[in-house]
Amino acid sequence: MTENHGRNHDGKRQGDVPSRQRKRFPGISSRAYEHPADRSALVALRKLSGFDTVFKALSGLLPERSLRLLYLSDSVRVSDAQFSHLNDMLRDACYILDLDRVPAMYVTQNPVPNAMCVGLDEPVIVLTTGLVELLDEEEMRAVVGHEVGHALSGHAVYRTVLLFLTSVALKVAWIPLGNVAVMAIVTALREWFRKSELSADRAGLLVGQDLQASMRGLMKLAGGNHLHEMNVDAFLAQADEYEKAGDLRDSVLKILNVLPRSHPFTTVRAAELKKWSESRDHQRLMDGHYPKRSEDKDASVTDSFRESAGHYAQTVKDSRDPLIRLVGDIAGGAGDLAGDLGGRLRTVFGGAAAKDSGKESGEDTDKKPGEGSEG
Repeated sequence: MTENHGRNHDGKRQGDVPSRQRKRFPGISSRAYEHPADRSALVALRKLSGFDTVFKALSGLLPERSLRLLYLSDSVRVSDAQFSHLNDMLRDACYILDLDRVPAMYVTQNPVPNAMCVGLDEPVIVLTTGLVELLDEEEMRAVVGHEVGHALSGHAVYRTVLLFLTSVALKVAWIPLGNVAVMAIVTALREWFRKSELSADRAGLLVGQDLQASMRGLMKLAGGNHLHEMNVDAFLAQADEYEKAGDLRDSVLKILNVLPRSHPFTTVRAAELKKWSESRDHQRLMDGHYPKRSEDKDASVTDSFRESAGHYAQTVKDSRDPLIRLVGDIAGGAGDLAGDLGGRLRTVFGGAAAKDSGKESGEDTDKKPGEGSEG
């Protein structure tokens, strides 16, 4: 593991240097690894005037401070003295993603494997004992990178607003249609939040720089500590089968199953991460070409939303899900119909315009073909 004393040529403590040679991304913006839908939402939120003040105020209405005190009093804080191997991983992750402030991290007693990053002003990372006992070092490194990615992106915004709106939904449930309106927003936020998990998976890969370890970790979350009984290719084949679905009934059931979830399904996450790892964007990032944090203020909201819309359009085009393909075919058919109708209208109105133009110029537009005008 890493040494915990001295400084390297960058002025960083040697304890902040990864324990094996990995690429580092100085000044990297979270936009470099964010899913297009996640990125568009975050860029728009960052452009809002008073954004930080408003959401920190919202955070104050929630038990965020109480949670921090609870973890401090009833969990184990990761440090050089406690869970030192996790502390090394945390510093490694912050070093690789160039995060100046290392978030506090706690291990809490809970047999369910889980990890989360909470807090707007001072992010706190929490790992359950079930997760710590389940994953090996490289798998855990990807998870810690995942949570540091959440902190760098500011994803606690989604969690804070979701908690706030869920609380509001309960209070306005008696108002006709009030709950429906709030829950519509909550549903949209959940979609963003699910995409934020895909973003954080990418951050985990940037930190661990070991795709197989990321895949193993996701498999263990799905199937437990029985790695000798599992196979990455077969696991990804499940994602492919899920994507194809069966018929329209299965497509509807998939939507109903995912709506209440904060995370995408595990096989889907694995397939998405593998696809991104093979993309040109990932290769460019690993080659050192990526947006910088110093440029975030100049990021275009319009461009981000255009990229998000393009991503969803491409997803619909490439999807093998029966319902999504049907929607795409209907949309395409409507587009073809609109284009055909537009062409007919242009022909009709264009002809009428030409006729009127001929009358105004004194031409006899009623002459039969072949009849000439008098000279």
